[in-house]
Amino acid sequence: MKSSANAKFYVAIAALVIWFSIGLQFTISLKLTDYNYPETLKVFLSYFTVSTNIIVAICFTALSFAKKSDNGSFFTKSGTLTAITVYIVVVGLIYNTMLRGLMLLNGWPRVADELLHVVSPIIFLIFWIFYVDKSHLRYKSALKWLIYPLIYVIFTVIRGYFINRYPYPFIDVVQLGYPTAILNAAIIIFIFWLLSLFFIFIGRKTTKA
Repeated sequence: MKSSANAKFYVAIAALVIWFSIGLQFTISLKLTDYNYPETLKVFLSYFTVSTNIIVAICFTALSFAKKSDNGSFFTKSGTLTAITVYIVVVGLIYNTMLRGLMLLNGWPRVADELLHVVSPIIFLIFWIFYVDKSHLRYKSALKWLIYPLIYVIFTVIRGYFINRYPYPFIDVVQLGYPTAILNAAIIIFIFWLLSLFFIFIGRKTTKA
């Protein structure tokens, strides 16, 4: 991360916004389960949106406390920050192109929904554009960045096999069957890879410019 007073202020405010978003969504989910904490946590953490926003919040929190001597640590590396950018941008893209409108939300649920799926991706994308040093990005990193979404897909399919429940309709084996659900998952993984290459290309291009 490019160290500056502006960057420090940005990541501190961003951390507060994302943690508030996660907390708000958890509170709403908790109410829906009649304050059953274990059940709420199981469902809540099964969503890629939630796990990715938690990663974003942890990243911003770590950066807000980072010192100049911490350059080279996990959350200050350009590769880590670009990978997280890809993850949260995919969250926004998939929700707004495939999932928006499936549920009619109003009030605080709508606020939480927009914060997690729209505001959070925009906040991190702006951060990446203005405050991330992109000079060390390498194309070979794109494959390594697929580990997180791959683990999520594999875990979701295995978990779904035992409980007959899937967090997203496009990987719902019960409704679609394994061939279609696995094909959809493969397409999404491919999107992750393409978007990773795109961000690396843009980062390298802007650095050379």
